[in-house]
Amino acid sequence: MHGRPTLSAPEELLPGGRAFEEPWQAEAFALVIALYERGVFSWGEWAETLSAKLHAKDVLDDGSDYYQHWLGALEALLVQKGVVQPPEINLLAAAWQRAAQATPHGKPILLENDPGS
Repeated sequence: MHGRPTLSAPEELLPGGRAFEEPWQAEAFALVIALYERGVFSWGEWAETLSAKLHAKDVLDDGSDYYQHWLGALEALLVQKGVVQPPEINLLAAAWQRAAQATPHGKPILLENDPGS
């Protein structure tokens, strides 16, 4: 057969052709890819850590918490690799919450908007 093969378009994962429910999920996905590409962890380490989180007893059957577990796996792996410590994660999470509360609706949430910093 000559020419280029015809590929089918991927099925839509969510209504409107979106792959992610929320913007933060896309950011979390991209962060994992960027850290992997920089050699912070191997893909095998990532897959093993994510798999462990997804096989935990608290995982919802409908998959709606998938990216919560994605974040949990990323945090666990970064702690395991010595990149960050749990207190730092907790401080940044609190700063982000304060920044989110101080940010007008529809605007990007930036840590610089944290009134407590």
